[in-house]
Amino acid sequence: MKQRTLGGSFSLKSKGLHTGLDLTVTMKPAPVDHGYFICRTDLEGQPVVRCLAENVTETTRGTVVNAGGVKCSTIEHGMAALMAAGIDNVWIEVNGPEFPILDGSAALYAREIEKVGVVEQEAERRPLVIREPLEVKDEKTGSWIRIEPSEHFEVNATIKFPGQVLGESSAEITDMSLFPKEMAAARTFVFVREIAPLLEMGLIKGGDLDNAVVIYEIELPQEKLDALCQHVGAEKRDATKLGYIQHRPLQWDNECARHKALDIIGDMALVGRPIQGKITAYKPGHTINNILARKLRTL
Repeated sequence: MKQRTLGGSFSLKSKGLHTGLDLTVTMKPAPVDHGYFICRTDLEGQPVVRCLAENVTETTRGTVVNAGGVKCSTIEHGMAALMAAGIDNVWIEVNGPEFPILDGSAALYAREIEKVGVVEQEAERRPLVIREPLEVKDEKTGSWIRIEPSEHFEVNATIKFPGQVLGESSAEITDMSLFPKEMAAARTFVFVREIAPLLEMGLIKGGDLDNAVVIYEIELPQEKLDALCQHVGAEKRDATKLGYIQHRPLQWDNECARHKALDIIGDMALVGRPIQGKITAYKPGHTINNILARKLRTL
């Protein structure tokens, strides 16, 4: 297999999920053995950061890469689309501290990649072939993620949450060519009970019902729910009625599990090589994903 890059450039624009800033990300072809680099065009000298697992410095509600003070957040959806398309080399420009959130999924990235196409390059790919199972566990949360030998790159994710709405569900992708149709459009999600703490942390300033699935699964006092609905632009609702709050209905019953699988693909892109192996994860998140990716970087 030959290395691959984009057949042309494309740009996408929207606000940032956490900063609320108007942002533009541009992806361009890159030469062989280049990998993924992000250039912060808004900073003096337009510094760059390489998208590798060891450069991840934060995993709260998104993956953040930071090298020498050059920081970029919420990169996982763009990374997932690149990884699933088998792209090895790309130059990325962004005019702010995070990627635009778009609709909360990787769908627009996947669409634009399909439009510009993928070009084979002269150099050979160097896939990371998994020979032995490798597992990472978090005893505190009960989360675990495992990779084992397989002929292809596959991902299976199971989520489990308290409450009466989301519960437990799984999603799997065994053929990355199906990513644009079967997984790219799965949106990020947040629980109503998390919104106030996240705002206090200075996060999700750009979050709304157009870029996230909002889950109301534990009953709150009516007054508190009214205030949170006002913040995210939702109509007031009966606090005794649990369910989903967003402008577009769920696209799949297991959309949230599909999004967690999408996140895993994006975080594994930071291994820096194509992966030949099957990942199985239970209650995954960016933190445990990154621990596995760092271990894979040492193989």
